[in-house]
Parts: sequence; structure tokens; C-alpha cells
Amino acid sequence: MTSVPDPSVSGRSTWSTTTHDWSMDVDRDHLSHIRSRSGEYAPGGVLHLILEVLAYAVDEAEDQGGGHATITFDSDGTIDVTDLGRGTDTRLDRGLAIRKPVVSTADVRFFDRLEPVLLADGHARRGMSTVAALSEVLEHTNRRSEGSWTRRYQHGLPVTELVSTAPTDRTGTTIRFRPDTSLLAADQLRPHDLRALVVDTQSFTVTVL
Repeated sequence: MTSVPDPSVSGRSTWSTTTHDWSMDVDRDHLSHIRSRSGEYAPGGVLHLILEVLAYAVDEAEDQGGGHATITFDSDGTIDVTDLGRGTDTRLDRGLAIRKPVVSTADVRFFDRLEPVLLADGHARRGMSTVAALSEVLEHTNRRSEGSWTRRYQHGLPVTELVSTAPTDRTGTTIRFRPDTSLLAADQLRPHDLRALVVDTQSFTVTVL
């Protein structure tokens, strides 16, 4: 993703929109719209949400010439998707860290696209905000070469500040979310169901735990 020459001076209102609008942190109407039409935006239930997250890891792998993601299913229904990409773009605006609002605003490439990009389940890709809006809780952690940050959301709305975390040896992004089953079609998704659908390529591999 294109960097800003002097982001500490420029101000976020001047940053170019390539995937998400930097000028806003949250689009409440957008998130509410998704929740009101959950069957349209998550037609495959939990499986589709996982594929929405995984699509961003695939983007990173394609841009970087290779990548890997690990998907972990917890007993409480929480799902963890961790990739080894560059970490979600985070910049400074007058000394304040601003992370690209991928969780709480629309991905302008996909959300209203008339000829949608299809995910592995055959349904349209709409973006990370669909996952956030339809999850009771989502934690977004990004690890970049210049720092690491985390934030927690409920149905896409931030409930904590963007908090700096300890640096790590590897860059990447972790999306940890617990889908709101009251908003999704009932299913009994198991790890091997996902493994059967996700196909490794020369540039991108997936581990399902």
C-alpha cells in the first residue's frame, strides 16, 4: 500500500483512498446496514466470514510474492486468522497513530461492486467490515516494522483505543473474532470443512488448526 511522504505533517484528510477512507474511523450507518442484511453479506455463515478475512492475507501474499496464514478454531467459537504480511497500514497524524480503518468502514474496492469478486464459497467479497459488523467481538492486531497495535470492537464499533503493543520479530496481521450466531445462518463449521475449501497455491499457503 502506498506510503505518504510525510504523514506526520500532512494530516489524514489528505491521504489517498485506495481501499478504505482514511478520513473516518467508523461508519456506523454502514455497519448497521450490514447487520440488517446479514443473509446478503454473509450468505455462507461463519465460513464466509473466515474467507473474507483470509482474502486480505491473500492480497498481501500476492503483493509480496508469497505468504502464509494460520486459522485457529477455539472451543468458545472464536476464530483466529493470522498472516505474515506487512501488517495493516498505520501512519502518524500529528504524532497520533492512525490505522487504516479496515474493520469499521467499507472497502471501496468491493462493497458496492456491481460485478463482484467471488470468494471460494462462490459468494461475493464485500470486505472486512462485514466480519466486524456480524461479530460479537473482534480484535485487530497489526505488527509492522515500525511498531505494533491492537484494538477491540463489538459489532464493528471500537470499544478500546488503538493501543501500542510490544514489538515482535515478525510482521503481520491477526483478526480474532467471535461471530454473532444470532445474526448468521446456523451451521456446524469444522476445521476440516474449511481445509477442504481452501487450496494452497505456489505463493500462498494456509494452516488450519
